[in-house]
Amino acid sequence: MLIYRFLSGEDDSAFCHKVTKALVDGWQLHGSPTYGYDAVTKKMRCGQAVTKTVRDQPYDPDKKLTEY
Repeated sequence: MLIYRFLSGEDDSAFCHKVTKALVDGWQLHGSPTYGYDAVTKKMRCGQAVTKTVRDQPYDPDKKLTEY
């Protein structure tokens, strides 16, 4: 089964660490990163989709994706 997550956050080192941690945990980058200005907070925000192939099992929408 292929699972999908979208990581987002302020454009800072914490976001880079979040993506790096996902990669270390077996997730793979999916598509290009996004980058946009948040007019409310007046800060730049980043986003990156990641996917991971896990053993086939029933999908449970209540289960955290990081628990697969």
